[in-house]
Amino acid sequence: MGFQNPFLAHGIITANPLNVEHIIKTKFVNYPKGQFATTLLNDLLGQSITSSDGEQWKHQRKAGSMEFSKKSLKDAVVDTVQWGIENRLLPFLRRAELRDEVLDLQDILECFGFDTICKLALNEDPACLSIEKEDEEKKIIYKKAKKAFGVAQRLTLVRAFDWFPYTWQTMKMLYFESFFDMLDIGYEKTLRKSVVVVHDYAMKMIRKRKELKLNSDFDILSHFESEKETSDEFLRDVLIGYALTGREMVFSALSWFFWLLSSAPEVEEKILKEVEEVRAKQGYEKLRGMQYLHAALTESMRLYPPVPMNTVECIEDDILPDGNFVGKGWFVSYNAYAMGRLKELWAEDCDVFRPERWLEDGVFRLESPFKYPIFHAGPRTCLGKEVAYIQMKAVAASVREEFKVEALVEKGRVPEHEFSLTLRMTDGLPVQLMLY
Repeated sequence: MGFQNPFLAHGIITANPLNVEHIIKTKFVNYPKGQFATTLLNDLLGQSITSSDGEQWKHQRKAGSMEFSKKSLKDAVVDTVQWGIENRLLPFLRRAELRDEVLDLQDILECFGFDTICKLALNEDPACLSIEKEDEEKKIIYKKAKKAFGVAQRLTLVRAFDWFPYTWQTMKMLYFESFFDMLDIGYEKTLRKSVVVVHDYAMKMIRKRKELKLNSDFDILSHFESEKETSDEFLRDVLIGYALTGREMVFSALSWFFWLLSSAPEVEEKILKEVEEVRAKQGYEKLRGMQYLHAALTESMRLYPPVPMNTVECIEDDILPDGNFVGKGWFVSYNAYAMGRLKELWAEDCDVFRPERWLEDGVFRLESPFKYPIFHAGPRTCLGKEVAYIQMKAVAASVREEFKVEALVEKGRVPEHEFSLTLRMTDGLPVQLMLY
């Protein structure tokens, strides 16, 4: 699908796997994120790998690749996630079950994810899911930063959908001239305030880490800290890029998974049977053995991708494999949400949650990443894919082994999702827990 308008940006939105492969692999050099996207994201994400191009992106990509390829990191992820499950997540859920409380599972999973990722990336424990009274102050500060991050994400995306390109830059300039500030209007003011809260929170964690010398042999920031002339601001951007956005993607995916599972008892039964069969194994090998759970999580993300859409910019005129012309300076977006619902790609039952479509003789079978671009593909393939699966499988198996999770959503109604960079549920996921 193409768009042309003399007053608006020109572009192509595609759900064709051949086009996706063309722009994110074959002609990767001709399709960077581009100036529009990097400028759009810069206020919130700064120089992070998520929002950078060129040499800046290559440098962070190389450093990240080195860390994520280490066996020590995978072992650390398993150990950290398991510690968090046993000491934070399950105690929190047991207390709620005992009190017969209704919980927002999306919020709980995000808190758990932030605790876990900060321990891995910073060797610091923000204690967001702690039930101890001495951690209450930490939790209040985190909730303020979490709310600000959500607002900042939403308003950053609002920028991209301004009726005229770069309208938001004019609003931003006027805000700095204090015109909008005096009138107390304009979303750029709200965005700026939210970004300040997020940046301050991340910066405090960076500085505390330095003061207490909390770095370790396997966390990501240690690699960048060892380089000369690395500023605290750059480390802040790396933290936000890897940790905060990573938490959003992994645990929004898990929220949709638990919602889907609540209305699929046959899938739940198969997962529980598999968990029972691999219980004797330890660590990473235990998680690798859960082929059906891996398929169920993958199927959930097909229907509800954590990042539903991705956009790049064309540097030089080009022709896509489907014959569409793309002009210099045009945007090209591929829509993972739409791709997961195409009969041409996933057969007549494309709307059905069916993990078996990913299995062959009981073993998980990969699909083309251009047909299933949930973790992107080509040079920008997500470095944290394996780590994400480790976290999701460990949490899903542990929670489902102990609790029956009843989603308190009207039968047949799909939870609304936010207008944001990630596919989060607008009103969270209210659930009630019952011990098996």
